[in-house]
Amino acid sequence: MAEVLELSPWVAVPSDVQPELTGEARADVAVIGGGYLGLSTALALRERGADVVLLEQQFCGFGASGRNAGHLTPTIGKDAATLRRLFGVERAAQLMRFAERAVDHTERVIERHAIDCEYRPVGNIAAGVHARQERALRRAAEAAARLGVDVTFLDREDMRRRAIPATFPFGVLEPRGGHLHPGKYVSGLRAAALRAGIRIFENTAVGRIDGAPARGVQTARGAVRADTVVIGTNAFTPTTLGALRRRIVPMRVNLFRTAPLSDAQLARVGWPGCEGIYTAHEMLESYRLAADRRIIGGSKLVQYAFGGALPPANQPRAFAAIETAFRARFPMLPDVPIEAFWGGWIAMTLDFLPLCGATNGDPSTVHGVGFNGHGVAQATAMGEMIADVIAGRPNEDVELLRRRALPLPPEPLLWLLVHGITGVLEAIDRRVDRAAARE
Repeated sequence: MAEVLELSPWVAVPSDVQPELTGEARADVAVIGGGYLGLSTALALRERGADVVLLEQQFCGFGASGRNAGHLTPTIGKDAATLRRLFGVERAAQLMRFAERAVDHTERVIERHAIDCEYRPVGNIAAGVHARQERALRRAAEAAARLGVDVTFLDREDMRRRAIPATFPFGVLEPRGGHLHPGKYVSGLRAAALRAGIRIFENTAVGRIDGAPARGVQTARGAVRADTVVIGTNAFTPTTLGALRRRIVPMRVNLFRTAPLSDAQLARVGWPGCEGIYTAHEMLESYRLAADRRIIGGSKLVQYAFGGALPPANQPRAFAAIETAFRARFPMLPDVPIEAFWGGWIAMTLDFLPLCGATNGDPSTVHGVGFNGHGVAQATAMGEMIADVIAGRPNEDVELLRRRALPLPPEPLLWLLVHGITGVLEAIDRRVDRAAARE
């Protein structure tokens, strides 16, 4: 029987866990959150000579940065066609090029800090599972190509040449990026931050942020006085800091991993290029073949809790849906058990774009949140962007993401809205899955 993990198999409490903050500290910048965004921001600021303190309520990597599926993709927004409808051709192209730059930046970070995170630059495929998805994928690929994005539609012959499992008959290849071990990546960023002299305080939850001019961050046993505060807590932001409630929706995403595959099982599945795969469902499935021979995957269903609370770890309905999907996509592996389920919390926005900039118009508080499940690349890249915001330097990507966003409705309207949307999307996906099962 599969184990349900409270955390994830990627991370554990570090052997060198950093002490809790006690007393008062002084810094140029206080960064709240020890995930990809917080650590990348702290490193970017430190490289520019700033004195940085980073505060993490558990340990660095405890949140989504240590729980995700590990796909490094140039994906942004819902899809290329939706981006065009919402933002126009020119801005859609700019957004997609930003997503590509984010992948390139992340690869440079991995190289610069010599992070051994099992990175495989093999690209990712947005794959269809039934013929009714083919037209939409072709149109998405054509739209992206017209916008100058590096993608290629793969027909059935292309997919067979790559020996992708036959249950994925066609797809769109994103050659940039690939996949990595998310825990080793965030641990590598943490190690780089400590080497750079960044003061990290773990087991240090922030109680409140004081307003200007006496800018400060209050914790249970201490405080940090800083010129600037960076909020990098993503899905935790509304519940821990009471901030950005009208901008982001905390959602739980669930994942699984199998037992390691034998030589015979690997031969049956094929997939020699080990491309990452995510499906063209409205609520996608993701799969990758890890370095330790396990298949990692998940998503399929997401959960929103009333009031923005963080849903609990045990999600039997979601786990059952994930296992059903895995068995359907990999029928050649009936003898491979699912070893464990776990999950984490992502922050969604209404337009599926991340948020970066001053919080509530206050330039002394800057946030980077709302990565919509694409945080491996975009949260890493946003570290440099936030460093530019703090320094007052122009940054084209910060300006690109600046927009007037509609606020989320209050409860119970938000609960009704989210559950209404996810219910419709689940119904669409069920029809596709039933059609695929009949073939």
